Amino acid sequence: MSQIQSLSRSCVLLAVLCGKHADKQQQRAPPGRSGPEAKRLRPSYPFPELSSAGRLEVHTLVNPTPEQFLEAQRLVQPNFFYIQGQQLEDEEIGSLVWGDADMSDPQSFVCLISPPFPTIVYLEVPIGEKLAQAVHSKGIPYVIYWRNSFSSYAASHFRNALLSVVQSSVSHTWDSFQLAHASFRLYCVRNNHVQSVKLGPRLLGDAPKVNVVTPENEMAEEEGSSSEVPPAIKIYDDDINMKFLLCGVPSALDSCLLGSLEDGLNALLNIEIRGSKLQNRISASPPPLEAASVPRGMVTMRCDMTTCSSSHVSLLVSGSAQTCFDDQLLESHIKNELIEKSQLVRALPNSEDKLSSTEPFTSMSTACGSSTFEVWMTLPKWAAQVLKHLAPEISYRSLVALGVGCVNATPVASFERQDADRLLFFCTGQRKDSAGESGPYFHLPRWSASLTKDRAKTGSESKSNLLGVNGTSEDRKAPVEGPSSLTSFKGKLKAATMRPIPHSRQQQMHPFMGFPEANVHETSQAKPNLPVAPPVKHHNSAPASTAAHRKSTSGPSHAQSIIQLNPLPMKKHGCDRLPIQVCSEEDFLKDVMQFLIQRGHHRLVPHGGLAEFPDAVLNAKRLDLYNLYKEVVSRGGFYVGNGINWKGQVFSKMRNHTVTNRMTGVGNTLKRHYETYLLEYELSHDDVDGECCLLCHSSAPGDWVNCGLCGEWAHFGCDRRQGLGTFKDYAKTDGLEYICPHCSIANYKKKPPPPQRVANGFANTVLPVSRNV
Repeated sequence: MSQIQSLSRSCVLLAVLCGKHADKQQQRAPPGRSGPEAKRLRPSYPFPELSSAGRLEVHTLVNPTPEQFLEAQRLVQPNFFYIQGQQLEDEEIGSLVWGDADMSDPQSFVCLISPPFPTIVYLEVPIGEKLAQAVHSKGIPYVIYWRNSFSSYAASHFRNALLSVVQSSVSHTWDSFQLAHASFRLYCVRNNHVQSVKLGPRLLGDAPKVNVVTPENEMAEEEGSSSEVPPAIKIYDDDINMKFLLCGVPSALDSCLLGSLEDGLNALLNIEIRGSKLQNRISASPPPLEAASVPRGMVTMRCDMTTCSSSHVSLLVSGSAQTCFDDQLLESHIKNELIEKSQLVRALPNSEDKLSSTEPFTSMSTACGSSTFEVWMTLPKWAAQVLKHLAPEISYRSLVALGVGCVNATPVASFERQDADRLLFFCTGQRKDSAGESGPYFHLPRWSASLTKDRAKTGSESKSNLLGVNGTSEDRKAPVEGPSSLTSFKGKLKAATMRPIPHSRQQQMHPFMGFPEANVHETSQAKPNLPVAPPVKHHNSAPASTAAHRKSTSGPSHAQSIIQLNPLPMKKHGCDRLPIQVCSEEDFLKDVMQFLIQRGHHRLVPHGGLAEFPDAVLNAKRLDLYNLYKEVVSRGGFYVGNGINWKGQVFSKMRNHTVTNRMTGVGNTLKRHYETYLLEYELSHDDVDGECCLLCHSSAPGDWVNCGLCGEWAHFGCDRRQGLGTFKDYAKTDGLEYICPHCSIANYKKKPPPPQRVANGFANTVLPVSRNV
């Protein structure tokens, strides 16, 4: 795959600079000096330095000879070339000249690129289309170039945004370019520093595709069916509205601003999803409003994923059993659904051409006290969670590249003063007509307005307290230009106490806390949503219902749950082992290992083979999968639900059980292990027993109990006799013995009637008494 992360976790950048680039940057004077910049009513542009940061490793060459360039490639072996043209006097970038040698000829330059070739080449030279095509034709996957001439400010802004993305996360070149280009449109094109977006940077290269491998049986079904194939999975998630504070001056929310921010945030989220990993999946119930539309044979899973930047999200996914039980296939389908088939971030409807706010929002913890304005976006809940996770990360710079200073009341911790100066440099032209208003570099916070108004009423002695940062009253503001006014105010405020708490640059793994139960529709454990029935059970093996004979009991809610949790039988394994009742443990474990490998669950099979399988421990012993499986399938299988008492019936038959064990939550632990190792195996085999209830003559799932006298099975809920114990009473290993109604009547007829007793406890029988007279 042609992407930056394909070579290593770090990105090695070789920057080749032309002319006297370093000297000219040092010569860029502040606003007060003479020259072209002195005529501008704005501060000088703080050009960012090319330096190593995060996962970006920078090596620099200034005016190299061709031999030096070739030697640097051999020693550094970069996967990112940055080639910069000359720095001209009119603040534009010129042609490619190294010393006295003109390197603008495409053939001459291409000959200097030696293998191993880099993944990306960025040509920061004007009218570079022919040069870019020559580089791309040599086998470079991605080439960035400019079609026309451009200023050093626009080039610096785009380059800084691109490198901010690369240093922040393991990203694909395509997504990094899309985010940087969105930032370029947001600040350079929108503020008329570039005449048209068509004159901006271009990318040569193909968009990446998520590789989804379709199983053979599904491919055969698709070829045999001419009708439209439904999506492999469906992701259930609600959209929410989220507020972003962008660095800049308030203005109309035009299509350029909203579209650029949409594209930038979508690219950011695509980076996170493209590098995500599926960590865990458990059975869950679909949302109540969607349950009726789930087709029969589809299962629902709660999938926990870790994104590229270690953010944890949880997605509710429904799909075929073949897809949901294959980790790699399920992960690729989720990525494909989120990246290829949906636009994650959208502007609120009817928000175009509206003013962002009446006055700018300012806070020292947001964009270092610079002017900001709010923009509302609609996005999924999981995406909002990812963005809120990224905002406080001090090393994450992609949000800064888009000018985002705050994400839904969470300040972006990596925002620096120079970042604000660079962004506001492009915004000063928006307020040329507002000469009587303050510049964009600082405004008093909104909360201070009420204080100054209250003080104005106390008398003329307090008017001196109303002076702004430049000595004028708040009612008659004078223009405030440049960061010098901010510097004078910062002397009066303790800015350190108002900044966000620093965070460690090392990425931390935060446990996923989940959403409130009212917002997501899932079960806390991997147990089906079956109706509660009276307690039941017996300590012997319980009956079962085969996958083909699992019928729903009375009640529409129960029938609905059977559709979502009892999928149609999966593709059979085709093994030749003996039936589970007579199969040896060694043959069974070998068959399970072979099955897991065939279905793509390599992570569940240890390298040591059978001697180390399974790699799970319970009660200080290796998990007894053999007896776990035998006991569950003999009781109707995993989807019987409350008909199995996992602790009393199943655990007591396993080698992990000890008489003195004091384990708590063992039932839920066994369910998770069974779902991990054996559930898909059960659905692909015909090991589940089939029995009929002696009371209702049905094999429907339910609370099964076994009569201790006749050995027949019954649904405990079908037994309406008074005085029965609870399910736990019968499920305990040393608990009560269940006697079915038929055997109870037969026993009652055989036994003599018990003696009647009176209130004092003695029998009401008159016995002869001898008396001595």
